This record gives sequence, structure tokens and C-alpha cells, in this order.
Amino acid sequence: MPKSADWPAHGSELRAWTPSGRGPKPDRVFTEVVVSLPPMIAAETYTARSDTAELLGDAARDIRALELTSGAKLGALGQFLVRTESVSSSKIESIEAKTDDYARALAGIKSNASATSMAAAASAIQQMIDSAGTTGMIRLEDVLVAHEILMRDDVLDGRYAGQFRTMQNWIGGSDYSPRGAVHVPPPPELVSDYMVDLVTFANRDDISAVAQAAIVHAQFESIHPFTDGNGRIGRALINAVLRRRGLTTRTITPLASAMVADRQNYFSLVNNYRRGDLDPFVRSVAISAQISSLAAADSADELGKLPELWLSRTSARAGSAARAIIAVLLQHPVLSAAAAHALVGGTESSVYSAMDRLEGDGIIHEVTDRKRDKVWAATAVLDEMVTLADRIERDVRDDVT
Repeated sequence: MPKSADWPAHGSELRAWTPSGRGPKPDRVFTEVVVSLPPMIAAETYTARSDTAELLGDAARDIRALELTSGAKLGALGQFLVRTESVSSSKIESIEAKTDDYARALAGIKSNASATSMAAAASAIQQMIDSAGTTGMIRLEDVLVAHEILMRDDVLDGRYAGQFRTMQNWIGGSDYSPRGAVHVPPPPELVSDYMVDLVTFANRDDISAVAQAAIVHAQFESIHPFTDGNGRIGRALINAVLRRRGLTTRTITPLASAMVADRQNYFSLVNNYRRGDLDPFVRSVAISAQISSLAAADSADELGKLPELWLSRTSARAGSAARAIIAVLLQHPVLSAAAAHALVGGTESSVYSAMDRLEGDGIIHEVTDRKRDKVWAATAVLDEMVTLADRIERDVRDDVT
């Protein structure tokens, strides 16, 4: 396969490294590091190969189709996809939790660290996409706010939430120094200039939206502007660019589910981008967008059937609190008693009775183990999140083979 259209490779520079005095001897005597210097891309031109351009057009078509058909019919789809994306994007970083733990975290109930992090990722994704849609821009302040949302409760890096790094970081290799690292991003004093350059590129309108989103992500990962959370914020930027460019207004494309299905290939393509080999990564993002959009449309069909199915499963009378809860359950699949009461009104006792009835009907299940302040989740909606991720993973693997 011919090399992609020209794209500047990263440069490098030898820098002094001050050992921390910790770790094995090779780390304690490590005194020089080669840092990567990504190109400034604000004015760079990307011309896709003809076959890649065709893929980009197909990807944009499928993203729009999901938006204009499934998204228009099912108001709950956007939030469902954001939550699915947060789970898969976190999984790429080896952050995983059971669906009930995730549901508790979404409801603001104390859960394990992984589930809390996944819920924070959902909020960060939503914030960044909403801001891009509202302002019509990718802004540095929105990237920082999203990072603050993602990392503020992190035990190790919470103190750096919402701030560009002021220290050298690296990917892979030793825990104590950049010795043997896969990638050593630019020094911290260059991060702000690189990020200004990046958002300038992200706000252009003279390039395929899908290609632009892919390049923004790859460049962001090369800059690695935060102490942690770079992968999740970088993947959120993909959908933020698609929202800014108008390919979506109410849905997102769950690309992380495709990326995690072939994680090593995803990492390899990002690394190759640093050598100036751009086209393969753009192609991969385009294919992932197609697969994810088509699979998400299937999930939308399944979700759309649920309200009628739920009604068929309950003997609750018309006008009851139980039926009122069913009417809002797709949009609010994780509900506390207080939240349910705020949505449907009535007395507190009637809400509790309704939730007990719906649990008995197999429509919801409790995700807490307490007598007060209970939280329930719509079982089928949580199951469909898992099904969507599995469907995308299967389709990615079928595409590879």
C-alpha cells in the first residue's frame, strides 16, 4: 500500500534529565532524554488518497444517517451513546467496572474508583460536545473544563485537574524515568503553544470533518498536555469536532468501542502518525465511525421497542406512578426515588410502591443495597450498552479478518 499523503513527521531534541534517585540503577543514572517535537499543524494541508477520501465520505454519510434517523426518532439515544462511549474509552485505559457499579456512580452514589471515573468520563464527554455545539468552536477553556470534570476526584492526579502539565511525562517504559519510553511528549513549557496551534486547526472548515477529527485526536495524544486523562479527553475531542462541524446535533459516534476492539492496532497507528504516516490512522477512524454508527442504529431500534415492551410486562393501571415512570425511563434509565418523584410527582410512598412494582415486573432492578435513598436502573438499557459494545467489537474483528 502506498504511503499516505505528505504529513510532517515529529522532530526531536535531546534534553537533560534529572534522576529522581528512585527505581533501579538504570533509572538513577539516566541523565538525557530525547523529547518529541510534533509539527505545528494549524496551517497544514491534508489531501487524502482517493480510496481514503471515499471512506471519509462514507463515514460522514453514516454518521449523519444515525443523526437524522435514529437520533431524530429517539431522544434518549444521545445520552445512551455518551455513556457507552465513556465505558469503552475508559476500558482502553484499563479502567473497568460492573454495570451496576457504573449505574450507582451515574446516580452520584458512592461507588468504586473505576465506576466513578467512568461516570466522570461521561460528564466530560458531554460537556465538551455540548460546548462545541453551542459555541461552534473547539476552545481551550472547554478542554480544560472537561479535564477538570474527568480528573477532579482522582486520588493521584486530582490536584492537576483542569491544568496543563508543568512536568515532563512519557508513555511506556519505566515508572521512574523516560528510559525506554514509547513516546516522550514535548516539554511542559511548549504545551500551551502546541494546544493553541491544535485548536486553531480544529476550528478550520476546509478539511473533511472526519479526517480533521482524526488528526486532532492524534496530535492531541502526541502533545499529551495533561498528567493523566489524555486518552479519554483526546477521544472526546473526536466527537467534539464532529459536533462543531455539524455532522451531529443530538447523537455521538461511539468510536471508542471500535478502538478498544483492536487496541494494539489503535496504539500502533497513533505511534505511526508521529512518523508522518497519517493516512492509515484517518482510514481507521473512518472505518470505526462507519461500524459504530451502523451498530448504534441497531441499538436505537432495540431501545425504541422498550417502552411498549415494559408496558406489556406490567399490570399497573393507566395514570399510575408506575406507568408515569415507564414513560420517562428510557430518558432516565438510572433513577433514585427522589429523582423519580421529581419527574412524575405524586407522593413519596406511591413512587416507592411503583418502583417495587416495576422491579417485580423485571423492568428495573435496584443497584443499591439500602433501605433508604435507593437507586434503580432499567435492566434492558444497561444490557443494551454491553450489547452495543460487543456488537461493535464483533464487527471490527469481522472487518479485520
